[in-house]
Amino acid sequence: MEYAIQTKGLTKDYGSFVLENIDLTLPKGTILGLIGENGAGKSTLIKCLLGIIHPTAGTVEIEDTVGYVPDECPFSDVLKVSQVAAFLPGVYPGWDSQLFDSYLQKFDLPVDKKVKELSRGMKMKLTIAAALAHRPRLLVLDEATSGLDPVVRDEILDVFLDFVSDEERAILISSHITSDLEKLCDYVAYLHKGRLTVQGPKDELLAQYGKVSCTRDQLSAIPHDILVGKREGSFGCQALVSDRAVLKRALPDAAVEPATLEDIMIYTTKGER
Repeated sequence: MEYAIQTKGLTKDYGSFVLENIDLTLPKGTILGLIGENGAGKSTLIKCLLGIIHPTAGTVEIEDTVGYVPDECPFSDVLKVSQVAAFLPGVYPGWDSQLFDSYLQKFDLPVDKKVKELSRGMKMKLTIAAALAHRPRLLVLDEATSGLDPVVRDEILDVFLDFVSDEERAILISSHITSDLEKLCDYVAYLHKGRLTVQGPKDELLAQYGKVSCTRDQLSAIPHDILVGKREGSFGCQALVSDRAVLKRALPDAAVEPATLEDIMIYTTKGER
């Protein structure tokens, strides 16, 4: 299997909300960042991928062994870390107790403490250690780094990079922290109102998109097909474009900056208002 994840026409229709016609691929050895506003359908997509909910239409192909890390620690607050380590071998086929112990040491997790006594960062490290210790081929993370301090996030991001270093494993990570995804991801998919509106190699997207500061007259001269979204104020305008090269030909004197993933999220939404 060339891909860790491959979906075609994936659709989940709730009536009031539709995850619509999702074509998504995640090559092995890479990390895909899934971004989008609250309610965009990220969790619905992840649940379809994991088989937690059944799609209305379309197909899903996914690696057989998956490690899942939700946004909250799934272990009972009354358990000690040592007790978590004792019962997990019966839950996960292929459990590697030595690997789990090595992660506990790497993350400096106190085995004699109860889960409720751990900080959020420690709880997330425990959840990640459990997800990795049965040696999955695919790691799926749903807002797992939200609420963590920058030092803890950086430590965890290094673990993720090491996980895919053999080019046989892959990660799908959903996060609102777009700066983390810019550091970590090879590919980005932006989910907006149930549809994938932007996706592709991260570096190519960031090289192609641009943010421009301009006058209203200049704003009106931007080709409509590259205008993603705009912001108009009393002292000037800003706009996001999907092709910096086309913009420079149309407005050679305009001040153009590289766009960020956060810019793409914000201005795509503004483009519909």
